Amino acid sequence: MEPILRLSVASGAMLQMRNFASSGYPHEVCGILAGVRAAGGRPAHVREVVELVNERADSPANRYQVSGLLVHRAEEALERRGLEVVGYYHSHPDHPSRYSDYDRDHALPDMSYVIVSVCSGMVAHVASWRLSDDRTCMHPEQIETGDNPGLE
Repeated sequence: MEPILRLSVASGAMLQMRNFASSGYPHEVCGILAGVRAAGGRPAHVREVVELVNERADSPANRYQVSGLLVHRAEEALERRGLEVVGYYHSHPDHPSRYSDYDRDHALPDMSYVIVSVCSGMVAHVASWRLSDDRTCMHPEQIETGDNPGLE
C-alpha cells in the first residue's frame, strides 16, 4: 500500500517556483526547498526556495547540472538562518511533472522533489515526489499550498 505523504508549501515559495520555471523556459531550472522538515506527524513545510543556476551546456532543455560547491554554500547559508533543506525542485519543459528514471536514480532519501511542468512557457502542473525506501520508485506527495501561521 502506498503511503499518504504531504508537503506544505508557503504561497510565496510556490509562486517563486512557478515564476522561475516559466521564466527559465525552454530550459530546466532547479533550486532548493528550505523550511522545516517533517516531524511528529506534521508534513515538511517549505518556507522559501533558493534558485540555482543550471550550468548544463550540452542539454539544458532536458537536464540540469549545478556545482556541488554552490549547492553546499547555499545549504550552509540556509542552515545559518535556522532553515532546513526539505528537498529540491526542478522544471520539466514540455513534459509532465512525473519523475524520470534519472530523477529517481539521483534522489536522496527523506527529501521532497517538486517537479514543475512547463508547456509553451506556462506552468501546466506541479507535483511532489518522495523516494521509496527500496529506491525502486517515488511516491507522490500531496502539496498543500498556503501560509501556515504555526510554521511560518
